[in-house]
Amino acid sequence: MNITEAKKQIMGKLELDDVNSGIFYGEWAKIEGRDTMVSYSPIDGSQIAEVTMATEEDYQKVLDRAQESFKIWRDIPAPQRGLLVKEIGNELRKYKTALGKLVSIEVGKTIVEGEGEVQEMIDIADFALGLSRQFYGLTIVSERPHHRMYEQWLPLGSIGVITSFNFPCAVWAWNAMIAAAAGDICVWKPSSKGALIAIATTKIVNRVVEKFGYPPLFFLVVGRGREVGEWMANDPALPLISFTGSIPTGKRIAENVAKRLGRTILELGGNNAAIVTDQTDMTIALRGVAFGALATAGQRCTTTRRLILHQAIYDEFLTKLKNIFEKVKIGNPLEPGVLVGPLIDEKAVENHLNAIQQAIHQGGKLIFGGEKANIPGLENGHYVIPALIEANPDMDIVKEETFAPILYVMKYRTIEEALEIHNNVPQGLSSAIFTNNLRDEEYFLSPSGSDCGIANANTSTAGAEIGGAFGGEKETGGGRESGSDAWKNYMRRQTVTINYGKDLPLSQGVKFDID
Repeated sequence: MNITEAKKQIMGKLELDDVNSGIFYGEWAKIEGRDTMVSYSPIDGSQIAEVTMATEEDYQKVLDRAQESFKIWRDIPAPQRGLLVKEIGNELRKYKTALGKLVSIEVGKTIVEGEGEVQEMIDIADFALGLSRQFYGLTIVSERPHHRMYEQWLPLGSIGVITSFNFPCAVWAWNAMIAAAAGDICVWKPSSKGALIAIATTKIVNRVVEKFGYPPLFFLVVGRGREVGEWMANDPALPLISFTGSIPTGKRIAENVAKRLGRTILELGGNNAAIVTDQTDMTIALRGVAFGALATAGQRCTTTRRLILHQAIYDEFLTKLKNIFEKVKIGNPLEPGVLVGPLIDEKAVENHLNAIQQAIHQGGKLIFGGEKANIPGLENGHYVIPALIEANPDMDIVKEETFAPILYVMKYRTIEEALEIHNNVPQGLSSAIFTNNLRDEEYFLSPSGSDCGIANANTSTAGAEIGGAFGGEKETGGGRESGSDAWKNYMRRQTVTINYGKDLPLSQGVKFDID
């Protein structure tokens, strides 16, 4: 299927036009007289549509309306909020194919990955429904007679969500569905490279909100990344900013939010490694490493970027992995059988090529791939051949995250040495070990083991489930979103003390008498 046919199929279904409003503040802002940005497909470089960008006045209108909505939404009982989120998930099910195809067209994911992105939104809506009856607080023993203490969790306010192109709607849903169940309002600043996906998603979910008679809950502000991001980071009306993106930008946002004593959830760079021991299931390990390195053309924050191989199986494993890399199908992600689609833009291709040159200059050995890929009929697309590079763990480029399909391969002798190599990078998102040795697995999962927020045994670094809290350590940011008790980020904790006695005893035995 070519992109023109695919575009015709979905534009009408998703209520998208040649020029679309990128501002939703309870209604869609008019497009006349506004600056626009163009959405291009990385598949063939063609223009998909245009999107209007928000002014600071538009942004303020969004925030004002969001505050109005919060005053109503916070008092809706949480189980009722959960029922609305369930209906949003049901509505997304109806658009899974069309919205998934738009994900493929606008950011270059394969059809399976595009629909998988929408499925994540559906899954987190289901999760949030159950969660809406489980915002539990503790009962606390009081040291004073006739006193009862407990804690409760209350809605936080309007939260800002800034997302990246590589998961253009799923990460928004991780935040927005949990926040909605918690009683919050969501203000979304999507990547400019995924703006059409954001517009389509916002239309779908707000139709459900309107149908059930609630005020607008999900707002949208499309604009220049740094400009809108600065407005949000410095705005005390947004007590929480959830940001997914680069480490330098994340640090700047964290600094601005901290100055006003706000909260952040930061999902920044990942430089993930897989350790493969000499006692491994070779088939599982090869599959897990290949998927981790190649999925989404290496443009996942959980992509496997470093492979740490035991010396006893080094040659055999690397030979088999190279064979997989040689056979992987690269091309139009709308076509069946394609596993590696395009990079997001030409700048990403340049970064891929530059990283390989740096690796060679620093002493690495290119084993396979690395060059631009010329796909017949898609000469204006952004394709590369995934690269395998034998590397030294101390090379500077190995410690950086390049958002492209480059896998650095390193050799180790002992599990202690493997973990030392593994942890010797600034980032700490996802990690994996492939082994049938229980001691090696447990060491990997011990306090002396992986220093990442996600640690996997016999499965890939990529492909986290929504039920677990997602996030990392060190320069990855330390934030957590999605499952487990990540919901606590979107609420405020309140400790309550009730005196039901006829006296006023004070804590710590303090005496305070008045005549």
